[in-house]
Amino acid sequence: MSDRYEDMYQAATRYYIQGETMESIAHQLRLSRSSVSRLLKESRESGLVRISLAAHTGSQSPLAASLAGAFGVRVHLVPVRESANENLRFDQVARLAGQLFTEAVADHQLIGVAWGVTMSHVVRHLGRRPLIGSTVVQMNGGANQRSSGIPYIGEILQAIGDAFDSKVVLFPVPAFFDYAATKEAMWRERSVQNVLTLHAKLDLAIFGVGCLQGTVPSHVYTAGYMDSSDMERLAADGVVGDVCTVLLREDGSYADIGYNARATGLTPEELVRVPRRICVAADPSRVAAVIGALRARTATDLVIDEGTARAIADRARL
Repeated sequence: MSDRYEDMYQAATRYYIQGETMESIAHQLRLSRSSVSRLLKESRESGLVRISLAAHTGSQSPLAASLAGAFGVRVHLVPVRESANENLRFDQVARLAGQLFTEAVADHQLIGVAWGVTMSHVVRHLGRRPLIGSTVVQMNGGANQRSSGIPYIGEILQAIGDAFDSKVVLFPVPAFFDYAATKEAMWRERSVQNVLTLHAKLDLAIFGVGCLQGTVPSHVYTAGYMDSSDMERLAADGVVGDVCTVLLREDGSYADIGYNARATGLTPEELVRVPRRICVAADPSRVAAVIGALRARTATDLVIDEGTARAIADRARL
């Protein structure tokens, strides 16, 4: 064991377990107070010390209870002042989502992740929690005619892999195939089958909700995955958004939407088989899409700000 590690261990044990002050530890170890502070910081960043809160079992306010009762989810409500701009709202909701996600992961889990604007915020707030034998799996394809999607998506998944010391499995297929028959053929390929097998065994999933017309644009609708004529057809068919790039109506229906025959993400029916499913929402303009996602039973946990939650309650007449 290196001297540095031994110093970290001694400092962490004295500070976190024995309750000694930094001044006392510095005196005992014959170090400066600033050196002790750095040792404690390193002990957290290295994973030697894991600081956790009791599991967040959901908010208890009447608003949270109303949503929980209507949609059968645990609601984790984030207070955000009404004057907050979109970036601040996303950041504060992402902070709680990152905490909740860090608490939820465990050794030997298969962890499903859907990429998107929301998840790009969440990964900035993950705690360091080294796991044994865990794997992070991309839940929906990301390529389109302009890009492989790998740099954007890989950055999100690798951030999670780094936080949890997890293996990362990408899903290198398009978000949407041009033809349903192409998807059917690809789904028979062994390389794709390997990822689909992992999808069927997920222990935990985390995702945001995309929206055709959101104040904060959803990546899938702004980065070359669909053209304007596609968007018009979807709107005419009642589509309001998506989960894992599977398109949804506000009533939660999706199976008869033609575009979904070419989509590569987990359907709500497939998601329901995952024991814990964390949905993150932080945009009142996405209310119809979030309601669709909740009615499709995609989530067990909803992390949401008060303003978006109130908008859902009003629109759903709760």
